[in-house]
Amino acid sequence: MPRLRVALCQINTIVGDLEHNRDLIADTYQRASDQQCDLAVFPEMTVTGYPPEDLLLKRGFIDDSQAVIATLAAQTSRTAAVIGFADGQVGHLNNAAAVCAEGRHIATYHKRHLPNYRVFDEERYFEPGNDPFTLFEVAGVRVGMSICEDLWITGGPAAQLGHGGAELIININGSPFRSDKIAVRDEVLLARAVEAGCPIVYVNLVGGQDELIFDGASTVVDRTGAVVARAHQFAEDLLIVDLNVDSRPTDEATLPIHPVNVVLSEASEPSPARIEPLGDALDQIHDAIVLATKDYVAKTGFSDICMGVSGGIDSSVVAAIAVEALGAQHVHGIALPSRFSSDHSVDDAERLAENLGFDYRVIAIEPAHRAVLEMLSESFVGTESGIAEENIQSRLRGVVWMALANKFGWLVLTTSNKSEAAVGYATLYGDTAGAYAVIGDLYKTTVYALARRINERAGREIIPEAVITKAPSAELRRDQRDDQSLPPYDQLDPLLEAYIEGDRTAAELIELGFDSEIVNRFCRLVDINEFKRRQTPLGPRLSSKSLGRDRRLPIVNGYRP
Repeated sequence: MPRLRVALCQINTIVGDLEHNRDLIADTYQRASDQQCDLAVFPEMTVTGYPPEDLLLKRGFIDDSQAVIATLAAQTSRTAAVIGFADGQVGHLNNAAAVCAEGRHIATYHKRHLPNYRVFDEERYFEPGNDPFTLFEVAGVRVGMSICEDLWITGGPAAQLGHGGAELIININGSPFRSDKIAVRDEVLLARAVEAGCPIVYVNLVGGQDELIFDGASTVVDRTGAVVARAHQFAEDLLIVDLNVDSRPTDEATLPIHPVNVVLSEASEPSPARIEPLGDALDQIHDAIVLATKDYVAKTGFSDICMGVSGGIDSSVVAAIAVEALGAQHVHGIALPSRFSSDHSVDDAERLAENLGFDYRVIAIEPAHRAVLEMLSESFVGTESGIAEENIQSRLRGVVWMALANKFGWLVLTTSNKSEAAVGYATLYGDTAGAYAVIGDLYKTTVYALARRINERAGREIIPEAVITKAPSAELRRDQRDDQSLPPYDQLDPLLEAYIEGDRTAAELIELGFDSEIVNRFCRLVDINEFKRRQTPLGPRLSSKSLGRDRRLPIVNGYRP
């Protein structure tokens, strides 16, 4: 029974930063080689970062990225490497895996199945691979190559490779996180391993890229689909696995076999398999948002952020996430009280800042608020005070955040949640002003649960109990509360989830037992506020359908469900 030492190189690349990615790949490869690995496997599109989107339409970018592959191939030694890259030329590109060893780019595999749903748009850039399947003999083991979506196809490449004589299948990935993704992946791995009759090495990207979060959790399953090794989730990892591979008779190999390298001359003692534990759903959401926030800020070239801290649940959770992601010294919280801000809200914001240790300042907006109302008084004469006057306060806060960000080179985090964004309960150019919506894909009920989990993880009160228990309010008018405009969140959120993630119509929701008056009002609000969401910052995707690139509803829309 041959033994293959495989390094699952779970790295955090930066889209478009070819030099950074090259150096990261080379360093990780060297670590794998130093530990006498037969094979070092990197994620999908490692060289370019994933997804590179319209960078793939630039001829110079393709040429530069392919020069990186040539450089990396020249640096390989006896340890074989599988590295994701874009092969071909603009207009005729393939999502590809380079097989490199002994200083050469030996062969290339082209992805056969291109995802073109939800957040994926690969048919825009790539052609599907159609070359005949080939097996690669690595240290005496026949290895089949595949890329991401190839593994999700019943009777697809995994089955064909297994039936053609593969003793191990490699699958490189850029698989984004959502709250149930690990369980779904494990089901797919089990099904493909059984179908192919051999183990599968599944290597996933890790890190944040715009809305997407790649959670890593690279996995090895045996021929029965049982997990025998798993890398860390939400962190870079070099997982080295010694696989005892069941040999198949040579005459069972009906596919061509391409020799890559020979058995290592000095085999080391096998290392025990490592299976990193997974957190529960709430912990995974927490860790995903922390990683996404850290990477978005750093990869866009910033070090510090600023944000409004109102003493409410949303801004408190965002502040706690920001401090964990960036460190308290890089977080600047600004309280911007108006004439309607309650004393307890200001006190709660100050207590939060003390608990977390971030820079905290208070800038009252009353002088500006009064000046703007006076400026508009002639135009508003004869009208009753209402939403227009209320929203002036929110928009003044946006002006202050952006002014401080411009002055000191900070990036602004926004604090609106998915429940509010869905129904338009947020002020355009006000509390939506900023660069990154940290909790924009979390319903309000989950925000509350996350607040409690943050305190549990810390073993102390980070978010004041008063913030968690008090009635939520925008405080744009005297004695305002959210429940004056919205149903209780434990009623609203299931309705929104069924309408947004479930794509139900209003009639279907009523049939499911939701109150008809609430359904008709709030489904309509979701639809008519699409124009707001198109102008608000992106945020990390955590659900099966975020309000960003997942959901493409027309703004001009006459359909009334």
